Amino acid sequence: MLVWERPEPPNRPVPAPLDRERIVRAAIESADAEGLEAVSLRKVAGVLGVGPMRLYGYIASKEELLDLMVDAVHAEIRPAGDGWRDVLRSLAEATRQAVHEHEWLADLLGGRPQLGPHALATGETVVAALDDVDLDAVMPVVASVNAYVIGAVRREIAERRAERATGLDEKRWQASLGPYLERTFTTGRFPALAAVVRDAAHLDADDTFRIGLDCLLDGIEARISR
Repeated sequence: MLVWERPEPPNRPVPAPLDRERIVRAAIESADAEGLEAVSLRKVAGVLGVGPMRLYGYIASKEELLDLMVDAVHAEIRPAGDGWRDVLRSLAEATRQAVHEHEWLADLLGGRPQLGPHALATGETVVAALDDVDLDAVMPVVASVNAYVIGAVRREIAERRAERATGLDEKRWQASLGPYLERTFTTGRFPALAAVVRDAAHLDADDTFRIGLDCLLDGIEARISR
């Protein structure tokens, strides 16, 4: 039986009250502070002040714990708007915001669909907004938006992690590579890249995300309006 359907054991107040919500909340707080490496049933049990074996009455494995954590964060992703385009934009922006607040989420998005109650509620809102779209196109449309968001936020989180590791923010990193790029572009081997680097607007992450999302939604609109 999946964890979503499996009843919890009766609550025991001694040595400490416990339920899945407390376990998941402790795991999320640990991951927010120290990353996914801080999350295991043993470590979370230590945070809660109970023995690891007690957690196994509620959660059978680390994989179940991670699924519960992801679903708990889906409660923060509440797409809304008038029409499918607004709802898909809201989904993308809310997912991105959730990843920036819970950096570890970037490592768990993607793969098989999330089927917890909060993820299903998010999915229901999104699919209901696509009620005028051909039924066979609904899931590819949603999947394309999710794929765009996952790729974008993973790049952003990778940049954040690189900044922490090197002590160089993006502008300082670019400046450090400037002389190399100038020497390389002077060879004339990369004229298109040289024109973009030298002459195009240098957008921040927010504008890059917004423009890319607009391009995707424009394409979806053109496809479904045929």
